[in-house]
Amino acid sequence: MKLSEIKEILRARVMTGDDQLDKNIVAGGGADIMEAILSAVAKDGLLLTGLMSEEVVRTAIISQVGAVVFVRGQEPPDKIIEQATRFKLPLLVTDYSMFVSIGKLYMNGLRGLDGSW
Repeated sequence: MKLSEIKEILRARVMTGDDQLDKNIVAGGGADIMEAILSAVAKDGLLLTGLMSEEVVRTAIISQVGAVVFVRGQEPPDKIIEQATRFKLPLLVTDYSMFVSIGKLYMNGLRGLDGSW
């Protein structure tokens, strides 16, 4: 699924990476505990999170996540945006909860990081 499709499905705002909306996202997962992302196959996946810390960007980079979506309308502070921009990591923000966001993406064909449908 293209990042542009995810943006539309989630009615998301792009914080960084508006030049990467044609990026292909292979799967998705949600977590507020970053160790959960490190233990999953996350390469080119989508991370949905409510956690607002620099740890999110560091974990996403280490895991080779394709993009991060912050849920519940929480906009990341400038420090997180700057860090993501440096590493060319797209950041989006949706007003939907994590549960609703994951459900919408699943219903539109994005599978989970574990490969399940």
